[in-house]
Amino acid sequence: MTETAKRTLLPLLGHTRGKRSPLTCRLKCGNACAMPECNHSGNGYFRDIASAALTRRSALGLGAAAAVTIGVVGATPEAAQAAGRGRSGLSFTPIAPVPNTVDDLTVPEGFDWSPIIRWGDPLFADSPEFDPYNQTPESQAAQFGYNADYLDIIQDRGGRTGVLVNNHEYTNENLMFPAEQQGDLQRVARVAMAAHGMSVVEIARTRVGEPWSYVRGGARNRRITLSTPFAVDGPAAGSDLLKTKDDPTGTVVLGTQNNCAGGTTPWGTVLSGEENFNQYFKGNGSAEQKRYGISTEVPSRRWHEVDPRFDSSLPGYENEPNRFGWIVEIDPQDPASTPVKHTALGRFKHEGANVRVAEGGTVVAYSGDDERFDYLYKFVSAGTYVEGDRAHNMTLLSEGDLYVAKFTGDTAAEIDGSGRLPSDGAFDGSGEWLPLVVGGESKVEGMAVDEVLVHTRLAADKAGATKMDRPEDVEPSPRTGKVYVALTNNTQRGTAGKAGPDEANPRTQNRDGHVLELTERDNRADATEFDWNILLVAGDPAKSASTYFSGFPADRVSPISCPDNLAFDSEGNLWISTDGQPGTIGYDDGLFKVGLTGGNRGNVEQFLAVPQDAETCGPVIHDREGMVYVAVQHPGEDGSFEEPRSYFPDYVVETRQGEGEWSLSRPSVAQVFAVARGAEPEFPGAISDRPGQGRNQGKRRKNGERGPRYRGYRGKATPETKAAAKTAARAY
Repeated sequence: MTETAKRTLLPLLGHTRGKRSPLTCRLKCGNACAMPECNHSGNGYFRDIASAALTRRSALGLGAAAAVTIGVVGATPEAAQAAGRGRSGLSFTPIAPVPNTVDDLTVPEGFDWSPIIRWGDPLFADSPEFDPYNQTPESQAAQFGYNADYLDIIQDRGGRTGVLVNNHEYTNENLMFPAEQQGDLQRVARVAMAAHGMSVVEIARTRVGEPWSYVRGGARNRRITLSTPFAVDGPAAGSDLLKTKDDPTGTVVLGTQNNCAGGTTPWGTVLSGEENFNQYFKGNGSAEQKRYGISTEVPSRRWHEVDPRFDSSLPGYENEPNRFGWIVEIDPQDPASTPVKHTALGRFKHEGANVRVAEGGTVVAYSGDDERFDYLYKFVSAGTYVEGDRAHNMTLLSEGDLYVAKFTGDTAAEIDGSGRLPSDGAFDGSGEWLPLVVGGESKVEGMAVDEVLVHTRLAADKAGATKMDRPEDVEPSPRTGKVYVALTNNTQRGTAGKAGPDEANPRTQNRDGHVLELTERDNRADATEFDWNILLVAGDPAKSASTYFSGFPADRVSPISCPDNLAFDSEGNLWISTDGQPGTIGYDDGLFKVGLTGGNRGNVEQFLAVPQDAETCGPVIHDREGMVYVAVQHPGEDGSFEEPRSYFPDYVVETRQGEGEWSLSRPSVAQVFAVARGAEPEFPGAISDRPGQGRNQGKRRKNGERGPRYRGYRGKATPETKAAAKTAARAY
């Protein structure tokens, strides 16, 4: 690649902050930080808003309705543990931070790990075996997709079978294809389209508490790609803003893309957020498209040259970008079901959506818009949750009220951008949910309901929402109902011409991010007012004086930077996965446990670290069983097919690869499990070779010789593979 080509394709070369390499900035978010700021609204910031210190109200215990927020299909062990009964089985000694040049999945003493499923693993009985040198769109559509992100492990009754649900956010073509194939745009683009979307995969194990293996040919196995028809529902369905020449009804969309985080509903479906969809389209220059970061320049993947619907400058395709940026809902139990795009929840760069049931039974979904200076949203259903009525509950996200958050600080005048704690001893304040659509009517002057829902960012601008530092995952605690918001970072906060610091975003050039804790008034999920405080201001306390851990001694915490995805264990602890540490504090990204109550509040303990260049995604904490699950995304992202910077998860070099093994990196779902001292776990590829019963009859089979070996992988990364990864050339 010439220097001119590098500067054209990688405009952030030499200017990246956080973990982001210029190559990933291009592939993951379309060089968003190099683009003009999308939000040009004049919304107020904290220092411009009068301080309104309100009396704190004690959080009430959750009622019976709210307790169902952790429900999944069947009476699973994890459903019981999330209700808070008994004690956690996940005791560990925190690991030391891992330097950002180490290509290994590092876990605590007493634990081991293995992949459950990897990019390219065949899902169906007739799926072709993975062959990275001979990929086709058809083979990829029958195999596990690329770049695993949101993850859930949904157990069936009894806990020995279940389904794994996973998002596939985007593709790293430099790692997926040999150099001689990368000039074949038709092939590369079509395979990449098939590698996006979602996977549903049956899993099995010999007994509860043992590691899982995936079931090739499982009855519920499914791939959802950019060719899968989605139904559009809610108030904007059929709107002129969603109609195209291929869909004049505005009610059917082919596919989902750039799916980031998500959530599992109390009725057992999975929600997935369409995030950086803008980068796939060639824009037409409209003000609405500019607000969503859609450029008239040639998109990096050039999909518009392969499929005209990705060129919104063409007649008939002006509205195609409007058909992405939604929360989608899929039923993982029924592979024949039609997934849905919910317009009632608004359109923006959804990180994900997570559901809580209010005291009166209304369903509340929280979602963050992952962009610098964008907003936090809440949806409140018009209907109410009915225990056991799955068909009814699957309609609850189709109609309701949409709000956006406005924050006020208690000591706004004291915020100077240094991260110094205010005189009242906390970053805190109150807030309100500003109405966008209520009772089926627009509350935004000059905008109809469909305009509010399709151009939600513009509606929130007009409403006067508070600009935030990249709100990503938003998770309500199943134990307390408090809502936690991961604000990953915003290096433009307080720079020339940009918004200055405020009490909810208290640092200029915020490289490390922070986490907010939000308490709805009277702990009612459908309240229109809330109180908030900052749980932690991230960073390495040994290198930065601006960190804060809710009063917990900073010299006793694990350093943490760039919080991204959130989860909870049965004891109510918060777990945080990170995306950005290698470039901010010099360590591989990881997964961290954070105490929320008493003297342990703010105590950050690192549980694992992912390999070089990788991002930690989709944590699932089944602590009763001593198990943790993570999606490992883009390991070795800065390398190339020919010269990997990671060999995760198989860790074989080309001269030693066996049957079904490949000397390259493969995004995967990994499971971490407790082992007895000195034990070397061995477990099968499925329950048995015998056919399954009922719906699985004739379809259950082991994964075969080419599947993951499913033995303990701790120590599988050898000095040879680590050295090769460390010395590999970057692909830019």
